[in-house]
Amino acid sequence: MTADKGKSARTGSRGRLTGFLDRLAALRATMASPATGFVSQPEPRSIGSFARGRQMIAGNFLFAGFLVEGADRAIWDLPVPDPSFEEALQGCTWLDDLAAVGDRPARERAQGWVFGWIARYGRARGPGWTPDLTGRRLIRLINHAPFLLNGRDKTEAQAFFRSLGQQTLFLARRWHSASPGLPRVEALTGLIYASLALTGMERHAGAAAEALAAECTGGIDAAGGIPTRNPEELLEVLTLLLWAADAMTAAGRTPLPAHLAAIARIAPTLRALRHADGGLARFHGGGRGAEGRLDTALNATGTRAVARTGLAMGFARLHAGRTSLIVDAAPPPRGAASANAHASTLAFELTSGRWPVIVNCGSGAMFGPDWHRAGRATPSHSTLAIEGYSSSRLGPARRTGAAMRTWLEETPSEVWMRPETDPARHALFGHDGYLITHGLTHIRELELAPDGNALKGMDTLGAMTSADKARFETVFQADALRGIPFQIRFHIHPEVDATLDMGGWAVSMALKSGEIWVFRFDGPVDLTLDPSVYLEKGRLRPRATQQIVLSGRLQAPIQQIGWTLAKAQDTPGANQGEPRPPVPAP
Repeated sequence: MTADKGKSARTGSRGRLTGFLDRLAALRATMASPATGFVSQPEPRSIGSFARGRQMIAGNFLFAGFLVEGADRAIWDLPVPDPSFEEALQGCTWLDDLAAVGDRPARERAQGWVFGWIARYGRARGPGWTPDLTGRRLIRLINHAPFLLNGRDKTEAQAFFRSLGQQTLFLARRWHSASPGLPRVEALTGLIYASLALTGMERHAGAAAEALAAECTGGIDAAGGIPTRNPEELLEVLTLLLWAADAMTAAGRTPLPAHLAAIARIAPTLRALRHADGGLARFHGGGRGAEGRLDTALNATGTRAVARTGLAMGFARLHAGRTSLIVDAAPPPRGAASANAHASTLAFELTSGRWPVIVNCGSGAMFGPDWHRAGRATPSHSTLAIEGYSSSRLGPARRTGAAMRTWLEETPSEVWMRPETDPARHALFGHDGYLITHGLTHIRELELAPDGNALKGMDTLGAMTSADKARFETVFQADALRGIPFQIRFHIHPEVDATLDMGGWAVSMALKSGEIWVFRFDGPVDLTLDPSVYLEKGRLRPRATQQIVLSGRLQAPIQQIGWTLAKAQDTPGANQGEPRPPVPAP
């Protein structure tokens, strides 16, 4: 047996053993009748999407990238196109969306589906009895208990509380088998939340609090970052830690020092990842975050600390006036943490006041595996890419839990940032992601004007050492006439109207605020305005938008392309394209 096959077999054995132990613990838990009610009336904390709630009421179910239509069908009767779809159902986060709608049809569906789960899966049946999903589900069931129990009889209420108690007992025995990171934080928060809310469960709160403090110490680094480098996931971790701390404080308990220290570390990091409009930078599978959720979490920390200086979780923030710019300036995640990571090295996003201007396409996970893979490629980000290559490359798909995951395996070995004249406005970045394939290094210089009204950029692609030049010559000689084609992309937010200007030598972009930004360039490249997409949660399909593309061919060991993005007074027209097909995966 080869080493790889041996590793795969061991991983599969551990997975089967974990599943068996989870099932055994679930069976033991469902033999008990532990909880009879709440110690105190719970308050809803989790925030859902009104639009997604309305979609489900209309019979459109979008989970894990799969859209299933099922008008007048119970959620548990839907056809399951993929195990990840069923995981999303079992986690019950859809309760947040139905509660956001809050009317009678939403309540009837929420009640029918929850009590349907208890009847169908409550006796340790089905795929939902894992600590990752149970913690997520418990939080929602407790959060929305008044919504779910409104108008139900005593027998149904007893069944509801019995199920909550059984799930709490299961979680108390099996939280440690949850995946490290966000899933384990979610499992432990669910255990703390349920232990303090339900009668007879208080004895589990102490051990869960100690385990959560240990996870904070091991899973959140000294700079307030997490291994996935996903800003939205970091916000989820902070939100859960705040919920757990609030639940403990309300019960007369004091959160452990490591728990509170993790909250204090995360807050300045999230402030550095916050654009001028209040949304998060969209990198490595994360989105902007639900409206107002970031500000709510930061306010709840009780600290007014300024944003972290230097790199924050590997991202650089430049800002001046009302303009913010966030750059991915560190190697992407590797190993299991890279299951949703993107080949986005040196990509940036720019926001002017309350309006995003330059963006990345975002995560396509909610639109299916093809869009998920496409969104991770370098061409889906606002940076330079050699044609046919990404700055990081994907390995083979492998099974993790019920789903197939693809990790980044070939990543830049060196990614660096050097502050220049004014660290808040001017910096030099570089990475060697194309060194192995072409002998080339990408260097990007970015400088914001003091008033934030202009961004000056310089992208350099070159072979820097004699060994690099030898590698470049080998690749170049294979097709010397064609050279090495590359593109520099600037994806435009869909609410920005962009048109070619100055006879095709510039692009004018009109924001809804009335601002006009003009893009110009300098160098041996061609400028085009091409279709692009904006991928975001809560929508049934990608949004059409546009991208500025500078296309060139490297004919020498080094080449520099300059460009500027500055405010102007001209008023452009508007043009929007249709969604383009997925770009090649890394």
